[in-house]
Amino acid sequence: MMVRREIAGDAAAIRTVVGTAFARPAEQDLLPAEVTLVDELRASAAWIPALSLVATTAAGEIIGQVLCTRAAVDLSPVLALGPLSVRPDHQRRGVGHALMHAMLGAADALGEPLVGLLGDPGYYSRFGFRPSDACGITAPQPAWGAHFQIRTLTAHGPSPRGRFSYPEAFDSV
Repeated sequence: MMVRREIAGDAAAIRTVVGTAFARPAEQDLLPAEVTLVDELRASAAWIPALSLVATTAAGEIIGQVLCTRAAVDLSPVLALGPLSVRPDHQRRGVGHALMHAMLGAADALGEPLVGLLGDPGYYSRFGFRPSDACGITAPQPAWGAHFQIRTLTAHGPSPRGRFSYPEAFDSV
């Protein structure tokens, strides 16, 4: 497996990976909302091309994808991670793990202060994520509790503190 930046021509394969990763058996005929979210994020001002990564097989087939987009804590720019998608036939083989480590390294190399996400604390804590309130950051929805998490990076300083805001596409999907 290799992790690389998304390149021109990857969008269709990414849509397939995201669609299969988030497919719900009871809704087989419906396109998962996460597919639309990725499409809308890609078309938005929040899109950061350097932070859309794919995992590929040795033959170049895309089997996973993760992205970060521009978000904010009050007026300070930060990153929102998601979705993280791995094709079902490649799950539990380290693909998601590799994508997360590559993404955090890329975000850190770009000088970003922190990454926020909504997800399972049991999974994401292994990457250094912790509940947002431990970092002085308020979740967009207080009911998310410990599921809204923050991972600070090297450039993180005494700020930002305040309310986390996802890119607009997260609200419209």
